[in-house]
Amino acid sequence: MLREFSAGAVVLREVGGKWWIAVIEPTRASEPDTNRAVIALPKGNIDAGEKPEETAKREVLEETGIHAQMVAKLASTQYVYQRKWANGEKVFKIVTFYLMKYRSGSIGEITEEMKHEVTRAYWLPLADAAAKLSYGGEKQMVAKVVEYLEQHAEELRE
Repeated sequence: MLREFSAGAVVLREVGGKWWIAVIEPTRASEPDTNRAVIALPKGNIDAGEKPEETAKREVLEETGIHAQMVAKLASTQYVYQRKWANGEKVFKIVTFYLMKYRSGSIGEITEEMKHEVTRAYWLPLADAAAKLSYGGEKQMVAKVVEYLEQHAEELRE
């Protein structure tokens, strides 16, 4: 079985006393066939010679259009998926997630080259994230962020 290693992030921003996270809607070609929109965290494959933290920052910028600052490592998720291409090969994937804080940029301003991967990016209220995110592992990352905020909210405030 093939192995893939990816990294991504939960990017937090506080506006008006409310916490928001950056999410994406991947293009339909890159996601499972469903009748509903897929809502996910920004993430992607780790390039050769790249550290997971670097990948997470790069993917956040590429997929959302925003710059973010590293705060902490959250955890890794593991799962097996079947490719829609390459004869339906099964792949064992590990995704390492980080907590990041918004620094600058306008969400949704992504390059034309990225539009084949991301339909749109937007801010989602953290309180709604567990119900709206499509993947169980990403919902777990949001739960970790909620726990983190209980201890460290003041450090993350803008």
